[in-house]
Amino acid sequence: MVSMKPSADPQESSPRRLVLSVYLPSVVMAFGQGLLLPILPLYARAFDASYALIGVFLAGESLGMLSGDVPAGLLVRRWGTKRVMLLGGACVLSGVLAMTWAQSLTEAILYRFLSGAGMALWGIARHAYIATVIKTERRGRSIAVLGGMGRVGAFVGPAVGGSVGLVYGLRAPFVLYAGLGLVALAAVRIWVVEIRTPDRVQSTAQPLGGIIREHWAVLLSAGSGQLLGQMIRRARQVIIPLYAADIVGLDVQSVGLVISISSALDMLMFLPAGLVMDRFGRKFAYVPSFIIQGVGMLLIPLTASFGTLLAVCCLIGLGNGLGSGTMLTLGADLAPRDARGEFLGLWRFIGDAGSAGSPIIIGSMAEALGLVFTPFLMTAVGLGGAAVLGLTVPETLKRRPAAGVKPGSEPC
Repeated sequence: MVSMKPSADPQESSPRRLVLSVYLPSVVMAFGQGLLLPILPLYARAFDASYALIGVFLAGESLGMLSGDVPAGLLVRRWGTKRVMLLGGACVLSGVLAMTWAQSLTEAILYRFLSGAGMALWGIARHAYIATVIKTERRGRSIAVLGGMGRVGAFVGPAVGGSVGLVYGLRAPFVLYAGLGLVALAAVRIWVVEIRTPDRVQSTAQPLGGIIREHWAVLLSAGSGQLLGQMIRRARQVIIPLYAADIVGLDVQSVGLVISISSALDMLMFLPAGLVMDRFGRKFAYVPSFIIQGVGMLLIPLTASFGTLLAVCCLIGLGNGLGSGTMLTLGADLAPRDARGEFLGLWRFIGDAGSAGSPIIIGSMAEALGLVFTPFLMTAVGLGGAAVLGLTVPETLKRRPAAGVKPGSEPC
């Protein structure tokens, strides 16, 4: 295995450059995603569609991400992180803006698919970049901060999106997202400096099939746990808005308020999550995270008012926040240095399969048995993810070697 160090400029891993090149565009894009959280289920329902078709619509972005994950990993090797991030961001914003003129839910699904393919390019290039410039012993905190940026957007965005949607219509938040996204692209264009990573300086690329054969065991065990974990994470974005509107009877502004308040707890947990990962181990963050989310899902059918739904959503937000950056960190820990982009493409493909499958399963179950029964299935999914990751995946936190001991290569 190649152990060559990346030949990056020292400024590239400095806090200032990391803020400008990664965290700033991430928080802007996350705010845009947050704008849409209370809007998307209600936007789809406005087409007078069934729960099953709404589920397909909500999964459209994740399906697009699935289609782009593996190609994104290959493009990172060939084009570099900066160009792939710019291309991905442009696709995201094009798909988002196109939602404003969609005439049918089927047409809107296609636009969501385009946006998802762009998110795959954006996310994997960003993941490969930060995994390269951050040392292993600081990786948990740094990636948890990245996850925290997403949670800042999820905290502020839903309340703003709900208010904008109430005043200007359900399509207005898409325009706002597209406009703000240009700021993120400008930040990448100006501050991301392309670096030579170990997987780019090799003269020949390792075949994708070879990577799968070499790392199939970890992709099966850790990947299965991640798939279940991402399913329950995505479930709250589907179940809560629909349950709040159709069962509790809240309007779009109240739905956005519930999501924003619960996201406040989610947001506050990213620093503790990073410290836990780097001090005690990755498992001490992601196993409790999925257990808490599973218990929260179990309590949703017991809610019947704004206050009780808010309390349960805050519990789920607490659990999700404890898992801030955990799956990104685990993937970066497990990725081989000589094929980081390709491995992360496969890793994200597995996680995005969970994100894509969750709305479809929820929509189908809600159509067949009723929306009130779907949280019980997600409880089993969350507890299953915690069990798989806790029992079958070794701890990946590697301590810095003691003084005088020659460091080894990063874990693969």
